Amino acid sequence: MNAVTLSNIQLNNPIFKTQFPSKPSFSKPSFRRRSFRRLIRRSSLVIETGVEEDPGRAFSEEDEAEAPSSPTESVARRLILLRHAKSSWRDRSLRDHDRPLSKTGQADAIKVAHKLQEMGWIPQLILSSDALRTRETLKIMQKHVEGFLEAEVQYVSSFYSVAAMDGQTAEHLQHVICRYSSDDIVTVMCMGHNRGWEEAASMFTGASVELKTCNAALLETTGKSWTEAFALAGLGGWKLHGIVKPSS
Repeated sequence: MNAVTLSNIQLNNPIFKTQFPSKPSFSKPSFRRRSFRRLIRRSSLVIETGVEEDPGRAFSEEDEAEAPSSPTESVARRLILLRHAKSSWRDRSLRDHDRPLSKTGQADAIKVAHKLQEMGWIPQLILSSDALRTRETLKIMQKHVEGFLEAEVQYVSSFYSVAAMDGQTAEHLQHVICRYSSDDIVTVMCMGHNRGWEEAASMFTGASVELKTCNAALLETTGKSWTEAFALAGLGGWKLHGIVKPSS
């Protein structure tokens, strides 16, 4: 089962034209509706699928139990900004988007996955660039730490291009996270590229953050929802817990 690839996200920016799909909602029994359920497979990425249901079936207590609930109080919300592991330049004929990981990058991905597990920073939602080196970084992390395999994964093609645009990555990440993370998800990992990733980490925390390959910045703030968390923290209001490095 392959993960859903999301492309060209619309964020009030002329670069991104395609609109996001709306989030699932429950309606009255007389209307046709969809039930969205998270499918977790140990051998594949998590995706969401829409299942057509009988429009005449009554809305049950089981349906209510499936509906996501929002926290009534502010909770800690954690954001992991992970730059992909080191890539290989051996084949110069490849497009930059298609470069694989080097042997060093593969080993670093394993180390960082275990360190995040030891620290208890396992994401419930992973938003990743669709470049080959980020895909391979995630695949290795999933192979060695089960928690990464159990997370919901969405590939966001605009993560590859926005990272090269000065000053736009932080706002872009905010919009994508708020769009695709429900309020019951408290830990999100975004996987991407420099210069955008270290620029976003610096803007969110107000600190000068350097992210070398396979470095992860650990950020935290609070809020009842992700929208509220970003609004209250603003730029410079996120707490920087530290930088996870393969060598540290």
